[in-house]
Amino acid sequence: MATFEQIRDDFAFLDEWDDRYKYIIELGRQLAPYPEEFRDDAHKVRGCASQVWFHAVRENGALVFHGDSDAHIVKGLIALLLALYSGKTPDAILAVDAENALGPFDLKDHLTPQRSNGLASMVARIRAMAEQQAANA
Repeated sequence: MATFEQIRDDFAFLDEWDDRYKYIIELGRQLAPYPEEFRDDAHKVRGCASQVWFHAVRENGALVFHGDSDAHIVKGLIALLLALYSGKTPDAILAVDAENALGPFDLKDHLTPQRSNGLASMVARIRAMAEQQAANA
C-alpha cells in the first residue's frame, strides 16, 4: 500500500476527475480482505450511506486499521484514510487535522453530500477508536 504522501502526489498528477475517481476506486481494490468476523454492528460506521466497517488492532503501541465497504468509491476513501492513519499511535492519530490533510484532494467539491458526510463519519470513528485506545493506555 502506498503512503499517504505518495497517494496525494499521484492524485495531484491526475488532471481529470474521472481519472481521480478511478484512482480512488483502484486504491480500494488494493485493500487487504476484511475479516468476516468484524463485519458486524459493533464495527459498523454510522452515518454512511453505504455499509462501512472499521476494525483496529494495536501493534507495538500503534493502531493498525482495517476497513471495508460495499461501495467501490467508499472502499477507496477507506484506503485513503488507512494510509493517513494506520500505523500511528493514538496520540499521533488525534493530532492529525483530517480536513487539512485531505484538503489537497478537494473531495468536498467532488463527492456527493452523502459521501462527504460518510467520510466525516469515518474520520470520527477512527478518532473515537484512537481516543479509546489512548484512554486505555
